[in-house]
Amino acid sequence: MLPYDRVDDFLGGAVPFLRDGVDAGDRVLAVCGPAREALLRDALGGAAGAVRFTDAAAWYGHPSRTLADCLADADECVRQGRRLRLLGEPAWASRSPLEVVEWQRAEALLNVAFRGTGAAVLCSYATSLPAAVVAAGRKTHPETVRGTRAVANPGFVDPWTFCARCDAEPLPPPPPGAAALPLDERADLYWLRAWVADCARRTPLPEEGLQRLLVAATEVVTNALRHGEPPVALRMWTDAPDGVPSLVCEVTDGGRWPPGTGYGLLPPRPPDGASSGGRFGLWAVRLLCSTVQIRTGGTGGKGTTVRLRLALPGPDRARIDGG
Repeated sequence: MLPYDRVDDFLGGAVPFLRDGVDAGDRVLAVCGPAREALLRDALGGAAGAVRFTDAAAWYGHPSRTLADCLADADECVRQGRRLRLLGEPAWASRSPLEVVEWQRAEALLNVAFRGTGAAVLCSYATSLPAAVVAAGRKTHPETVRGTRAVANPGFVDPWTFCARCDAEPLPPPPPGAAALPLDERADLYWLRAWVADCARRTPLPEEGLQRLLVAATEVVTNALRHGEPPVALRMWTDAPDGVPSLVCEVTDGGRWPPGTGYGLLPPRPPDGASSGGRFGLWAVRLLCSTVQIRTGGTGGKGTTVRLRLALPGPDRARIDGG
């Protein structure tokens, strides 16, 4: 983590980090806005030609997809006998609260996902960012950089502990008018998908989003029927708790996920990817949805909820109810 108040503080940490990567033959990537790109190019001089600059607003599109792409870059560098060196900035800090939590979780998980790749990642945090964002950054980064010096961050939290804290708050209950479909082991997935599609088509969800929802909902329902406990139910509704209109698809069952499941938070890695089973399915669900929220072992230590959210375009004037 590179916290900074002034431009000189930013350049004092970022430029040596990038220049060291260029000198070492690393694949060097700087993810930043146009203003910081101009500053870095000027400070790097001729070395800027060896740095790939990427616009932060586009790069920070979706936490799971960005994590997967970034890890694929790191793995490719390993195959080439190089390593990835990445400078980033939290361009997501002003987004909705749900999105911010998922990006903070992704930053924590980088410490797990990149193990064994040799990748070096430096995240620059302006102290003008919201105080809660900066505070969380100190929990998700093991070191703080000041100029060319890196010191251990005493606020660093184990990534899995941080993820558990992200899920500590209970989810708000579904609205009273949510459409509901009880399920059992005899559930016909064809009719289940037809029911989901009928509900979704009452909203502005585009066709491409509907297809992603059908795949994600089928995967989660299948897992609940195979590995969960009754009662199993599917519910759908629309809401906008943080100002972002969303279509919500929720699957609940009476069972509890065992510790160490990982909740599909990390992309499967070769050579174990082929045998990862449900972990791969849940990871794919995260790629397909805007946000995935999971709660397990609630009241009485039982009960699991998987809530899928897909952002809706424009004002949410559609409504789903039991009728």
